[in-house]
Amino acid sequence: MAIDIRTLKDRYIEFCKDVTTAPNKAVLSAFFKAELKKSNNEDSTFVIFLEDLKGVDVNPLYNVLVLIDGSEIDSVDLLQKSTCSLEADSVLLLLQAVKQKLRVVDLQDRTFGKDFLLGLSMGGSTCQTLNLKFSHFRKVNMIGKFMQMHTLNLDFSASLSTFGKDCFTCMPKLKCLSLCDTKISNLWTTSASLAKIPNLTELRFQSCLCCDDTKACPRSSGTKSDESTSCNLVHETVRESMDLFSNAEDELLNVFPFGSYNNPAHDMVSESDESTDSEVDFSNTRRGVSLLEDFAYGSSAWNGLLDLPNEIFPWGSEDTEESWSNSSISRPASHISKIKHISYHPSPICYEKHYRDYLIASFPNLKTLDNRSITKPDKDGAAIIYSDNFEYLPYGRTNKQSVATILQNREIKGKKSNNYYTRSLGASKVGCAILPSLHPISITASSVSSNSVRKFRPRQFEYHPANENLMAIGTLDGEVVVVNHESEKIVRYIPSHGAMNSVLGLCWLKKYPTKLISGSDNGLLKLYDIQQVPSTNNGIYTSGTSVSFDEFDQLTSVHVNSSDELFVASGYSEHVALYDISTGKRVQVFTNMHQEHINVVKFANHSPSMFATSSFDHDVKMWDLRQKPIHPCYTVSSGQGNVMVCFSPDDHYLLASAVDNEVKQLLAVDGRLHLDFGIPATGSSQNYTRSYYMNGRDYILSGSCDEHVVRICSAQTGKRLRDISLEGKSSGSSMFVQSLRGDPFRDFNLSVLAAYLSQSSSPEIVKVNMLTSKDADKESLSDEHSPSAHSLGGA
Repeated sequence: MAIDIRTLKDRYIEFCKDVTTAPNKAVLSAFFKAELKKSNNEDSTFVIFLEDLKGVDVNPLYNVLVLIDGSEIDSVDLLQKSTCSLEADSVLLLLQAVKQKLRVVDLQDRTFGKDFLLGLSMGGSTCQTLNLKFSHFRKVNMIGKFMQMHTLNLDFSASLSTFGKDCFTCMPKLKCLSLCDTKISNLWTTSASLAKIPNLTELRFQSCLCCDDTKACPRSSGTKSDESTSCNLVHETVRESMDLFSNAEDELLNVFPFGSYNNPAHDMVSESDESTDSEVDFSNTRRGVSLLEDFAYGSSAWNGLLDLPNEIFPWGSEDTEESWSNSSISRPASHISKIKHISYHPSPICYEKHYRDYLIASFPNLKTLDNRSITKPDKDGAAIIYSDNFEYLPYGRTNKQSVATILQNREIKGKKSNNYYTRSLGASKVGCAILPSLHPISITASSVSSNSVRKFRPRQFEYHPANENLMAIGTLDGEVVVVNHESEKIVRYIPSHGAMNSVLGLCWLKKYPTKLISGSDNGLLKLYDIQQVPSTNNGIYTSGTSVSFDEFDQLTSVHVNSSDELFVASGYSEHVALYDISTGKRVQVFTNMHQEHINVVKFANHSPSMFATSSFDHDVKMWDLRQKPIHPCYTVSSGQGNVMVCFSPDDHYLLASAVDNEVKQLLAVDGRLHLDFGIPATGSSQNYTRSYYMNGRDYILSGSCDEHVVRICSAQTGKRLRDISLEGKSSGSSMFVQSLRGDPFRDFNLSVLAAYLSQSSSPEIVKVNMLTSKDADKESLSDEHSPSAHSLGGA
């Protein structure tokens, strides 16, 4: 027979006497309210506010909570609305006391600290609803058993950016998940994590103003006739006059949640925690809102232009969204009045192009997204947009196959080419490794000098053209270091020459792959034969082991032609210099090739006389040495200044990258547009974008200096395959792309020269393996590629 509530209260009083403490008035009041509801034939909920408790109240309350499962009380709510004096262990003890009837747990974890979060994540809970708003999770890894939980709210968790590989596996009943105003930004990794929730039906990364849960807003039918009453969101306009700045910032934030934009330039995070595996962050990551500093789309807004992705305004009328569906179109600020409804507290993921369609297509059982119902037309449209813009698996594969199945098919059937099965194996591994392996190359100067423990500061790098284990690195201090990037051992070391300088240009010779051209920003140009450079363990480097060329002031780029006879240099001028490698002489300087400085010059891979230039004058130009380059073969203009250009391995295409993610593939023969990769702009004029080919010319990889993501797109279709987020070594700090290269020997492998926002952190080269999961066993990683022993690449 169930224990009645009055008896339960009496036992509580007895438990208090046993520890010689007076019954807590708030607990007695909770008994009274539960008993009153029971007498009215209502569900009786025993509600405890943790801030009403003291340490002496814990044991008596624990003893009575243990009995509640066998009592008349229908449910228990443990809530916290203000600062609590209880220790974390005491709160965890109370949570574990109720086994079946724990309904709602609503806590502010900042009160209890790191141990509480970890204890809850590992120990689990029997609650049905868990509200951890403002939590300090950096990575959610709730691997304890949450078998009864159907609702999880992690809104305003300012450090939260990712999920552990086993998160959500012990939440079989989870249906509703809210993640508003977090740092979650990656569609691919997020979708892969959420796919482990079989019954997920309600999800939100942004909310409407009137909804405090994940359900569809009852006043948002989406029809135009209902616009005047649907959802009490904001119906305001942005004033165009400069008196906007004199208004209170809070008033303007009712129109745009500026502090929520994903602006790495102002995402200041404490780096006090050096643990790379820490899953919580109690540094002060919640920034004070600053109207000018936190608007990630820069000053263009104040010049009358707004370039915000349309996904962040899902409540707008259909015709408004359609007219703004292309995020590259600038929208006058005066047009903001057309937006009838604006969503609030978006996480950065909401700004991804086709964000809503991607999630709807990825989760067919989802019924509500961001407080909006998902209709059949929504699903049909999302399926089309997903198919047109995204690649589910590499090389157009539509179904995941195990490696064993592919190998078995190859042995049994054998009807298709080896290339087909190789691609299928790659697609299978990439599909299984949603969180790719990221491994910073750790190289210190201790190999050069036993008295030095400093780390090299890389500024440029190039894979060796013939030895799969070698890489040349130029540093900010003017050094050239040849390393075995597999064993992380220094093979050759060339110190800086004279005054401080940074190595900005590196290029291996192809026919003579022991030779290397190096160019520094102070104009120095050197040819090294690394076979002639002493090893790092004996001997001293002498200048006689190099060839010097005439200097090229303010150099930014060097490149050798396919016959290893000539190389070109460009820099902060409108000129290009041509050098003869065999004589060491500068042959000619081609002047006024552009109207602004030439950032990059590249020779073709197979045509020794053809080269391309990219300039901040917005032009990419093709040149032919046989025609004495006075006039270009053709000119292609971009909307922004061009950061770089490169040829595809077969020379069929040019890949041109302009400021702020304007990446296009051109036909090399005449410059016609072949593909526009449609990467959304951020609005930053300083977001310098670089792109290269990967897997031959099957894919391109693109990254920008204001963003912590590398985007992988098909070079055949332009569809996005994957975004790879770069996370720093401390407190979840982001890394930003300075340069990147695809590994010429290993498919779906690349390296990124990444920098931190903090000036105290040195840039580093991060190797990315898309075939191996980030959480894979480290021993299996070390066995994947065995370095050569005692060869030039095995030092």
